Amino acid sequence: MSRFVLATGVVVLFLGEPALAADESPLPPQNARKLSEIIAKVEQRNDFRYVDEVDWDSGAYTVTYYTTDKAKVEITYDPVTAEPK
Repeated sequence: MSRFVLATGVVVLFLGEPALAADESPLPPQNARKLSEIIAKVEQRNDFRYVDEVDWDSGAYTVTYYTTDKAKVEITYDPVTAEPK
């Protein structure tokens, strides 16, 4: 029984590995601005309260933040120009 469990575990690891490798996102380009510069721009927006989340997807940063009146805002930034898309 323990050999069966061990063999099943090994098979699951080998079959799951390609799926994990395919999930890796490409990195920002070499000439990208620092993420801290982009966050600083967000923090200077009117009625800014706090940053909730930052995602890297499809070649851009998506910053989710909340305002002082509790509104949720999502803005996508170009990594090279640090400007909203």
